[in-house]
Amino acid sequence: MGPFLTTILGIALFFLLAGIRVVDQYERAVVLTFGKYTSTRKPGLTWILIIVQRMIKVDLRIATVDIPQQEVITKDNVTVGINAVVYFKVESAEKAVLEIQDFRHSTALYAQATLRDVIGEVELDTLLSQRDQIAEEIKKIVDVATDPWGIDVSYIKMQDIELPADMKRVMAKQAEAERERRAIIIQAEGEFTAATKIAQAAEVLNSKAGGLSLRTLQTIEKINPDPSKTTIFALPIEFFEGMKSLASYFKGKS
Repeated sequence: MGPFLTTILGIALFFLLAGIRVVDQYERAVVLTFGKYTSTRKPGLTWILIIVQRMIKVDLRIATVDIPQQEVITKDNVTVGINAVVYFKVESAEKAVLEIQDFRHSTALYAQATLRDVIGEVELDTLLSQRDQIAEEIKKIVDVATDPWGIDVSYIKMQDIELPADMKRVMAKQAEAERERRAIIIQAEGEFTAATKIAQAAEVLNSKAGGLSLRTLQTIEKINPDPSKTTIFALPIEFFEGMKSLASYFKGKS
């Protein structure tokens, strides 16, 4: 074998081995030939012609991007600090490579701008009470905008909402006042229930002969733990009822 043929075989072997590539299961590989898109390679062993072709791998797994804390002014002119997390994945590897320069960074910036726009249209109370609904609205807007890039936004989570110090004090006072109001209502409801039960018990005792007298004696026994020191004469309730009827009789005679 001559030197020339050996050199040719050596160069061919080099190109053959140098062009071997491995695409992982969670990846897709976009192949450009002379700078032009030619194919998207699936997972497994593949080969490209080096110098002529170039391969760009794209991860298809769900990725997360942090939106750093930023100050946003709500509709009622309250400045709040908000940070969030965007969950997304690549649906089309070729679009993610050909349609946008840096799909990860671009998705984060668009989500950040949308977050500011949406929160600027809601009041603070709505933001605090409907955080998940607002995040879902932001997600829908970002998902539509990033669809031409081959990106599917699956979820956006607002992590922290930082309020101004004076607003925290006002909300703490409001919460304390609300707790006091509920405590007063619960106490009043308990007193009402107790009064109702006492009235029902008195009605039942009054309907039975000697019922009130027996209850009176039981009460006296409870409030006087040492009977040897105190002597109490308790007249039956019926005695007073009889005296009242007798007084009414003599008053009618007069």
